[in-house]
Amino acid sequence: MQKHPGSFRDPNGFVYWNDGMLLRQVNSGYAENYDYFKSSLYDLLIERALIVTHEEVSLEQSHSPNAYKVLRPQLIPFISYPYEWSFAQLKDAALLTLRIQKIALKRGMILKDASSYNIQFLNGNPIFLDTLSFEKYVEGEPWVAYRQFCQHFLAPLALAAHSDVSLLKLLMIHLDGIPLEVASHLLPWRTNFNLGLRLHLHLHAKSQAQHQNSSPQPNQKRITLTKKALTNIIQNLEDVITGLSWSPHQTAWHDYYEGDSYSDTGFTHKQALCRAYLEQIAPKMAWDIGANAGEFSQIAAAMGVETISWDYDYGAVQLHYEKIRETGRQHVLPLIQDLTNPSPAIGWAGEERESLKERARGVDVVMALALIHHIVIGNNVPLAKFAHFLQQLAPYIIVEFIPKSDAKVKTLLASRLDIFDSYHEAGFREAMAVYFDLVRAEPIQHSERILFLYKRR
Repeated sequence: MQKHPGSFRDPNGFVYWNDGMLLRQVNSGYAENYDYFKSSLYDLLIERALIVTHEEVSLEQSHSPNAYKVLRPQLIPFISYPYEWSFAQLKDAALLTLRIQKIALKRGMILKDASSYNIQFLNGNPIFLDTLSFEKYVEGEPWVAYRQFCQHFLAPLALAAHSDVSLLKLLMIHLDGIPLEVASHLLPWRTNFNLGLRLHLHLHAKSQAQHQNSSPQPNQKRITLTKKALTNIIQNLEDVITGLSWSPHQTAWHDYYEGDSYSDTGFTHKQALCRAYLEQIAPKMAWDIGANAGEFSQIAAAMGVETISWDYDYGAVQLHYEKIRETGRQHVLPLIQDLTNPSPAIGWAGEERESLKERARGVDVVMALALIHHIVIGNNVPLAKFAHFLQQLAPYIIVEFIPKSDAKVKTLLASRLDIFDSYHEAGFREAMAVYFDLVRAEPIQHSERILFLYKRR
């Protein structure tokens, strides 16, 4: 049995692996809250598809003697992190958390934590993971997770909406959410005129700082909060977050395929080739790296392949997410990723959150389409290093080679010296041959591009 390295902070239980099966242990100290959750709230949340399902299995599979229950939760095909989500994904995760909080209160429970890491995405929708986040509500008690919710959700969303969307990356630095004083400092002064942001962020930050710098006074009156007041706070948070917005049309790459280097016929041929290559290898999971708005990710997803659609542009990823949210497309998850600076292993001992490469376990094929020139020419990464990177991700690679004569490459070279002597088809084939065997290579009609299928040795 092996504990999940990111599951150790909650004294009520933890997640672990047993013979390849993911299990969650519920410790004896959580028994009363767990039984109440199961009898009052669990079925309702399942009925509304707000939380993952679980089944109770034998205590013989427990990890330690203090187990009260052992659960086998529904598996999520791929675990992503909040710093890899688009604005719309983080916003939907925030609203899901508040919706669950409102339902829980009506059933006599409350969320004792409001971490964004309690949320994952399944079939295009956010879903809650942590069955141990609920406890019985006590009248008059404040919401202990209020600050955490503001740090994990409100602060980054406000920064993205009112300052710059790239500030969502601060969630990678601050694993327990962006400190409110940091967010308050970075936000423009005009946000003080937004009553919700002033109350839940600016004044909250000031109050927090004052509390940290003062000592408790003898006979200090205990703060209480009625259920009605708590309900009003939650509703107000929901209103504030609903009112935050960010347009994906503000970024440079959301319309990348407009004016592309091949005709409609060539684009259709490229789609057909991708489909044929995927059919040939029959993958269960695919990564589309540099996916833009997911035009080719959708091909794999339509075939029932679990597909992770990576791109570094917030606008492209959000457009893709909005598309699948509206159409109900399954088997695809669009995420933010800068391949030149990929998500590292972070958290306690560098083990709580896995790196991009660590999460490539189980990936059968990587599609790298219209990408190589951005990596090699746009970011000065040698072809050999690009090939080695691909080799670490999956046994099969579908990669599009784009020559210097292509309009997109000419654009990249227009304002810089061409120092890329080895960037040509022969150089590309030589770099890939170090790690892969060539399975198939087809020119894309009405273009000078070639689509390759490689198999790792």
